[in-house]
Parts: sequence; C-alpha cells; structure tokens
Amino acid sequence: MDTKLNRKTWKSEKGQSLVEFALVVPMLLLLVFGIAEFGRAWMVKNILTGAAREASRIAVVRDGGYDKSMSRANNILASANIFGATVKVDIPDTDFSPVTTTISYQLVAITPLMRIISSGSSGEITLTSSASMRKEY
Repeated sequence: MDTKLNRKTWKSEKGQSLVEFALVVPMLLLLVFGIAEFGRAWMVKNILTGAAREASRIAVVRDGGYDKSMSRANNILASANIFGATVKVDIPDTDFSPVTTTISYQLVAITPLMRIISSGSSGEITLTSSASMRKEY
C-alpha cells in the first residue's frame, strides 16, 4: 500500500522542478544583466573622469589652453569608443583660479530589459564627471 501512495505522490510532483525553474530564471537573468550593465556604467564613468582630469591638466599648464584640452578630452573619449559626449572646459582669466572640466554622456543600456528599468523606453542614463585644477602660472 505504501508503494502505491509514494508513486502517486511522485507523479503529482512531476512538473514541480520545471515550475520552480521557470519562476527563478527571470530573477537570475535580471540579476546577471543588472550586474553587467552596472559594471559597464562604472567603466564609462571612470573613462569620463580620466578624460576630465586630463583636459583640466592640459588647460592649467603654461603651454596648454582651451583647444589643446578639448582635443585631449575628445581623443581619450574616442579611444574608448565614447562618441557624443559633451565636453565643457571653463578657463577663468585670473591666475591661480581653478580650471573646471565637465563631461556629460548619455549611456544607452544594452539589454532591452535594462532600458525599460533604467528610465523608460529610451534607456538612457546620464553620466557626468568633472575635474578641477588650479592654474600653474
């Protein structure tokens, strides 16, 4: 009698693993793609910060200027395949005043699900970085 009961119970739980798998996989995929998107955004933010620092550094040295600092920032961004970023270099006229470089970029999420979660249908996340250094002359 016990074997019939066990077989009957086993047959009724036959699709349980499939249902549990179907419930867990979307959450697991969301977690994996979320980690990948966050890592990509972190990398782009670090590149923007480095470009802002380099542009500020070029602008504060004696031979530097607006054109050279803009060129340096755009070269760094282009080498990382970041196109369409807005670079703003603010060079004051007074000596020993800080030069501020601000870079903004619209990062587009790769996965469609992250596009929906991030900020609606466009999936653009605004990343901004700035650096400030004093003039050296």
